[in-house]
Amino acid sequence: MTAGNAWNQILDRLRLELDPEDFRRWFASSCYASDSGDLITVWVGTESERRHLVLHYLDRLDRELAALGRRNTQIRFIVAGHDEEDEEGSSSRVDPIS
Repeated sequence: MTAGNAWNQILDRLRLELDPEDFRRWFASSCYASDSGDLITVWVGTESERRHLVLHYLDRLDRELAALGRRNTQIRFIVAGHDEEDEEGSSSRVDPIS
């Protein structure tokens, strides 16, 4: 596993579990933006990628955060190239594990 930011650690774990084509399609273009402790911000390339990650990977991302000791951390996906005013419509958060 690669040391470094939490998103890269999550990606390392997902890479071992997911079909290589699924990983490439949905995670390879994602890019770590920031980590404020309780919120990890990740850039994604398109709105459809963002939507797919939110709809299909929230539970798995929650589990990976918990495995990293980050139960109260959320992940926000932002479509690259959107202005901050557009951020609310183009971002999503992973709900923390209760």
